[in-house]
Amino acid sequence: MPHPSMRLSRRSALLGLTAAFTAGRYSLALAAAPTQKRFVVVILRGALDGLSAVVPYGDKSLATWRESLLPGQPGSEGGLLDLGGFYGLNPALSAFHTMYQANELLPVHAVAGPYRIRSHFEAQDYLEYGSDHAMSSGWMNRLAQQIPAQRGMTETALAVGSIVPLVMRGPAPVGSWLPKTALHPEPDLYARIAALNKADPVTGPAVAIGLKERGFTDLTLAGDADAGGNRYAFPALCAATGRLLAAADGPRLAALEIGGWDTHTQQKTRLVQPLRQLDEGMASLKSGMGEAWKDTVVLVMTEFGRTVRVNGTGGTDHGTGTVAFVLGGDVAGGRVQANWPGLSTGNLFENRDLQPTADLRAVTKGLLGPLFGLDVAALGRVFPDSEQASAVGGLLRRV
Repeated sequence: MPHPSMRLSRRSALLGLTAAFTAGRYSLALAAAPTQKRFVVVILRGALDGLSAVVPYGDKSLATWRESLLPGQPGSEGGLLDLGGFYGLNPALSAFHTMYQANELLPVHAVAGPYRIRSHFEAQDYLEYGSDHAMSSGWMNRLAQQIPAQRGMTETALAVGSIVPLVMRGPAPVGSWLPKTALHPEPDLYARIAALNKADPVTGPAVAIGLKERGFTDLTLAGDADAGGNRYAFPALCAATGRLLAAADGPRLAALEIGGWDTHTQQKTRLVQPLRQLDEGMASLKSGMGEAWKDTVVLVMTEFGRTVRVNGTGGTDHGTGTVAFVLGGDVAGGRVQANWPGLSTGNLFENRDLQPTADLRAVTKGLLGPLFGLDVAALGRVFPDSEQASAVGGLLRRV
């Protein structure tokens, strides 16, 4: 395994099976394989409220539970972006809507993993294991094992950053490399340090002067870390990922993550920024990939959904069913994939959550099988003990 201080050229990174980068609440892992098909997973950490991202405005019970969270009707100023008469995209997802209109976006609603827990830590682990219990590897590592590495590679995986995400961990060899630039904390950390010391008459001025001498502006010290342009913000990371994936000798598997989805309070306001980051990120990924987008499938997933009812602070609590997004140039999009359970009282899961009617493993199998030519046995090795979660068909147009 390479030592963290080793030098790594761009070509060496591209030829490694896996590379990972972590910056604040965003991270990236990459994997190579001898195929022109690309597969990207985006993990939304914190539990996306699927009912606010893809709003089933045609369900008569919706307004009963969450009228205060609803955007305007499709066609109104700042209203929902219509998805065919029953569902509407949150208005913050304008690039998603453009891809939907180009048949490159397929929302999958009322979906959940095989577990029924509401702990972030456990659910995120199970999401990455691809199971309802702990395993010795993540499902993307097992996927990498089903797609042979390129010839001449001494290692099948390479991590760039401080960690390899759980979804990529496992027996496929993983090297590690930490670029010098990653040794410096993000500006947001410095801003927090400054804020904590601001009221202290001794340390406050000293910290501020020290940081200004290192080039930090008053705006950064005030806490607006992204205002000056963070090149590791999610859209920028997605653009870089797209360029890496598009290279002829580049990686073919990627995993990214973005936080900020745990909206217990003031959800209608707080959800806008992470949705915009996700929207801009996927647009940047597509742009960075160029022609390779036609051979790419992206799966956006989260650990669980949120409660149907609004809580006392204008937010929602940990739930079950949610929405996943499938994007890409070969996706059978322009529609919403759902066996809609309804939102009337008798249809809610445990009288509080959106009832899941689709297994996320079945959706993922329906993508990986045709994309990489994996048969039932190979998919079973990626998702062990998932015989009851048969692959969903018709998610892709051509492979």
